[in-house]
Amino acid sequence: MEIKSASLENLCNFQGGKPAMMDLPYPPVRVEGKNRMYANLLSVDYCGSVSELSAIAQYINNENRISGENCAAAKVILSIAMAEMMHLQKLGELICLLGGDVDFVAKYCDRKKCMWTPGYLTIPHELKEMLLADVESEKQAVAQYAMHIKMINDACVDAVLQRIIKDEEYHIMLLQALLKGL
Repeated sequence: MEIKSASLENLCNFQGGKPAMMDLPYPPVRVEGKNRMYANLLSVDYCGSVSELSAIAQYINNENRISGENCAAAKVILSIAMAEMMHLQKLGELICLLGGDVDFVAKYCDRKKCMWTPGYLTIPHELKEMLLADVESEKQAVAQYAMHIKMINDACVDAVLQRIIKDEEYHIMLLQALLKGL
């Protein structure tokens, strides 16, 4: 009796993929001075329920689940995840420069601390619902960054957050285009 190994042949080639980002430079990652309160605000953007870490995990999970059936959408989703990784890295640098800790714990204004958890993710099974959840997550991220910009009085930090918002708005446009193509 011949035993055949099970394998998933994925014909979707991700080689040469690039982050989905606006074709604009990022401002230098620097701060006007140490500020633990600002670092704590950014920790929420880094690893809170609405955060770059949550976005990366959600996008990678979605990409893994659809790459065998919809390569074009999977490539877009992976390129967005790559951009979110760059955002995570920039936020981590800012947090450290501000005197904070990069420890996967979001430090909220009410002194509540929450370690990142996959429970933050929305993981629907159908592509349309995935894309709708991703659009909603991006909109929440834009709103949260805008709120944090109002709370942070550091032009260097605010410039980086404003640049990240441009990518998030671009992601919304890409996801909406995928939805229209369904």
